[in-house]
Amino acid sequence: MIVVTGATGNVGRPLTQALAEAGEQVTAVSRHAVAMPDGVRHVAADLAEPTSLTPALDGAKALFLLLSGDLHAPEARPTDIIDLAAASGVRRVVLLSSQGVATRPLGPSRVAMRAVEDALRGSGLDWAVVRPGGFASNAFAWAESVRTQATVAAPFGDVGVPVIDPADIAEVAAACLLDDRHTGGVYELTGPEVITPRQQAEVIAAVLGSPVRFHELTRDEAKATMTQFVPVELADDTLDIISAPNPAELRISPDVERVLGRAPRPFSDWVARNIAAFR
Repeated sequence: MIVVTGATGNVGRPLTQALAEAGEQVTAVSRHAVAMPDGVRHVAADLAEPTSLTPALDGAKALFLLLSGDLHAPEARPTDIIDLAAASGVRRVVLLSSQGVATRPLGPSRVAMRAVEDALRGSGLDWAVVRPGGFASNAFAWAESVRTQATVAAPFGDVGVPVIDPADIAEVAAACLLDDRHTGGVYELTGPEVITPRQQAEVIAAVLGSPVRFHELTRDEAKATMTQFVPVELADDTLDIISAPNPAELRISPDVERVLGRAPRPFSDWVARNIAAFR
């Protein structure tokens, strides 16, 4: 049995589906009960309280660990989840980390994530780490303004990074959970092209078949919005990257193709699959 945390999110949902379609027994973990694919067990748990995961981990062989924004807060202890998994008999953990662990190792949220990676390496469990860059699904933040005002508002409109489709992250994570060849692997995941927020707005407009205006936010305006959902440290680290990506953050990684045998999906594919959110 494989446990998927964050099972209702942009990565966890397609990962749960992929594992179920592969014939695996899956336990999906989220804070609140939601509809799941046939045959998938759901357990409500809050990773901020690691012991709440105990029922989900009973009988599990593997765990996909996704740490939500609040688990980057200074008082959080996400390494307790790894200890609990080991004590529960889990043999393999695949951690969703961040590209910034390698490219911005001194950022506060990256230091915290590096500590989780190091704890996993020292746990005695089989492990793999996936380190995505920016998510294509961050564009969901624009859905309401596109629907109501035909506008995308974002900072640093002409600064791009190679955003990754969460479905590709999910497929790589599934491979790491199911295939021993990926034990000990660290995979940096990016999309196939550098794309700016202004260009993303143009893609959304093209798929919608109607104009979408781009409005550039200041850094302070963007931070004010982000800190409604994530800790200040994580917001600052993210804004540092998207304002001035370094060469490592602009690099198109080969790792999606190495694992899946195909190129990563472009942003336009993500938009086409999710265009209903913008109509």
